Amino acid sequence: MGYWGYYVVGRSERPLAELEALAGARGMVPRTMAPDGWQVWEYASGDGDIGNMNTLAQETGAPALFGYVMDSDCVAVEAAAPRSGTWTTCLARDAMAGYVGGEDGLGVDDYFLEPADAADRAVAWAAEAGHTVSAEPLLDVLAADPDPVAENLFFRFLDRLGVVPL
Repeated sequence: MGYWGYYVVGRSERPLAELEALAGARGMVPRTMAPDGWQVWEYASGDGDIGNMNTLAQETGAPALFGYVMDSDCVAVEAAAPRSGTWTTCLARDAMAGYVGGEDGLGVDDYFLEPADAADRAVAWAAEAGHTVSAEPLLDVLAADPDPVAENLFFRFLDRLGVVPL
């Protein structure tokens, strides 16, 4: 059985776990601290509501991102920024299809931006974070299979965004 849980990424002078936007995520633990106040926190849980990306981005005044890892197979990514808004995508799309397909006839493309669109939104998100990145390296991660776990893709994605270096 793989990992189920959230990674919360944001920039703040205060620990993210102390912010009102994440009050519902009691028990978050710090995972990584990076330059310019970037933080990655882990909330190992398959249950519950961790909070809202828009609220976190507004409270910190900076872009924020959630990654929800599903059994180490795939990651649902939700991002928000004060000016460029919210978007969602996923990492390991083929694996994600096994989690979201159902009797309602909806699939991965109905829930998440396609890789090319997600890469464009990620470039804008990174720009708002003060980083200049290109879409192609992001697209490579968005189209990749997990190697061997989806968490690796998530941290590679953060690296390509210029937020948390590998």
